[in-house]
Amino acid sequence: MVFNHTDFYDTHLVSAALQTNEYSNTNNCSSSVSEFILLGFSYTCEIQVFLFSIFSGTYILTLTGNLCIICAVRWNHRLQTPMYILLANFSFLEIWFITSIVPNMLANLLSETSTISFYGCFLQSYFFFSMGATETFFLSAMAFDRYLAICRPLHYPTVMTIQRCIRIGAGCWMCGFLYFLLPMNLIFQLPFCCSKKIDHFLCDPDILIKLSCVPAHATEIICAIYNSVIIFSTFLFITSTYILVIRAVLRVPSVEGQHKAFSTCGSHLAVVSLFYGSIMVIYVSPTAGNPAEIQKILSLSYSVLTPLFNPLIYSFRNKEMKVALRKLFRIRLRQNAEMETFIPNEIVR
Repeated sequence: MVFNHTDFYDTHLVSAALQTNEYSNTNNCSSSVSEFILLGFSYTCEIQVFLFSIFSGTYILTLTGNLCIICAVRWNHRLQTPMYILLANFSFLEIWFITSIVPNMLANLLSETSTISFYGCFLQSYFFFSMGATETFFLSAMAFDRYLAICRPLHYPTVMTIQRCIRIGAGCWMCGFLYFLLPMNLIFQLPFCCSKKIDHFLCDPDILIKLSCVPAHATEIICAIYNSVIIFSTFLFITSTYILVIRAVLRVPSVEGQHKAFSTCGSHLAVVSLFYGSIMVIYVSPTAGNPAEIQKILSLSYSVLTPLFNPLIYSFRNKEMKVALRKLFRIRLRQNAEMETFIPNEIVR
């Protein structure tokens, strides 16, 4: 067998040319990606109009419920305590959490293109998951507040002051928005191919990684570690905190005292169960083999339904909040009645 140097040289040139051509195509695709297509819920027009009415109604109810909690805490001096200040911050967070995805989802339901710009996609992803991280920090802070109030009642007024509560709330906001800077920056630097279709109603980082032209195993591992750390660390902190709270409540001699303590913590536990149950099913359990529609429904449970149920849970299970909301609505009704009587009197004059 004769080894031909010319054949080897030609084969090497062809291989190099193919690699260069492939790299050139990748660069051309990457430079041409200026927007993504959110497939969302690809159903018939009638079903999409029905979904539009459902989601728009849910969005309005969520805004109304959380705004009522914020106004009740702001205008009722009895609720201006660390527990309710954290709750007002949490309601404010829920408003922006659902606003980061629902308006764009509603627009896509009535649009034929359903596109989102390249930078808009990454901004949506960053703000949505940063506010999700902020929510885990606020839930942890609220659990710590209940632990101090029930397990350390004598030290609570000196430890959890209004100023310290405001600093804790500011820390939750800052940590939440700093946490996902590195993963989102790593995903942003990936080259993206000509495939621009995202089979979701939001710009999910896992799907963005899969759209990359090059394998991004390191970025995928870093994102998975970040998700696991924040989910498990905050969940274990909340769980251990409430184990101590339950032990302290069971030592209370009076049944009335136990009922009052459980009623103040029951609403918070319900919100924690709803939120963490949803995100663990999506980001911790092995759901990679599930169809895309199942993933969308699971994502809706924590991104749309959780902000809707939070004000309902806190208002129905919390006696002080129910009283404050009743007073708020009475004030508004009285103001409206006074305005209605004032305007005709001015007209008569």
